Amino acid sequence: MSSLFRLSHPFHLFLAALTYLLGAGMAHYLGKPFIAAAFWLGALWGLTLFFAAYLLAEYFRSPAEPLGDAESPRQRSRLRTLLLQVSAAALVLATAFTIVMLYSRVLTLPAVLFLILIFILLMAYALPPLRLANSGYGELTLTVFLADFLPVLAFLLQTGEFHRLLLVVTFPLTFLALAYLIVCDFPTFASDQKYARLTLLVRLTWQRTVPLHHILIIIAYALFASVPLLGLPWRVFWPVFLTFPLALMQILWLRNITLGAKPLWRLLEANAAAVFGLTVYILVFTFWVR
Repeated sequence: MSSLFRLSHPFHLFLAALTYLLGAGMAHYLGKPFIAAAFWLGALWGLTLFFAAYLLAEYFRSPAEPLGDAESPRQRSRLRTLLLQVSAAALVLATAFTIVMLYSRVLTLPAVLFLILIFILLMAYALPPLRLANSGYGELTLTVFLADFLPVLAFLLQTGEFHRLLLVVTFPLTFLALAYLIVCDFPTFASDQKYARLTLLVRLTWQRTVPLHHILIIIAYALFASVPLLGLPWRVFWPVFLTFPLALMQILWLRNITLGAKPLWRLLEANAAAVFGLTVYILVFTFWVR
């Protein structure tokens, strides 16, 4: 069960819950009434489907690859069976949530569209023949889900319509999310090459990925800094710059590693998680309290 828990990427599930809460927070900030049924059903649906997608992605790994703590072929077979069973149960549960949302009439046409887009995106991430998780584009898929589709879904379930605030908030978060997921590739770079797992880092090589990582972070904060030019209040967005020192530290840390410094990957990964996670949390807190 510990392997099952770890393979479900619980921290990414937490980030998904946070970005979903952000979408609902934007609706609250705009003065829309809170619809509890739509909020909870959408959250349960999105997190359950995300959980299933991660387990399915692990199930469809090559049998020759390590899988959790299972070392022998028999242990791997048992764990793979468990992954399939639990992911199938999660998909059934997500289907049940979909039916309840339909009967509760909490879905508008735009919300239905995003339910379909999220389902297609996550299944393309996990399942053959696309299986984007092992194509070098898995990080891009997760970025779009976490930073864009999930908060938009939460917002639509509360409002039933789009608003320019969605783009202003989610666009810079997309760059921070991708930078975080790129950092997550570095600790497993050697094993990814060994087992021919095609991550974004393996596809681009670290010589190209490191400058890309730096550019993504710079663009994200530049977009946040340009918010007043779009007519939105600076007092709502300035707190995100409290994470800027951590972002600079992340850039310098990764740069020093490429120049020969000791690679403390786990600490770098924790810093990257803090940059993205705390930025989302600050926005969530701001939108819900104002």
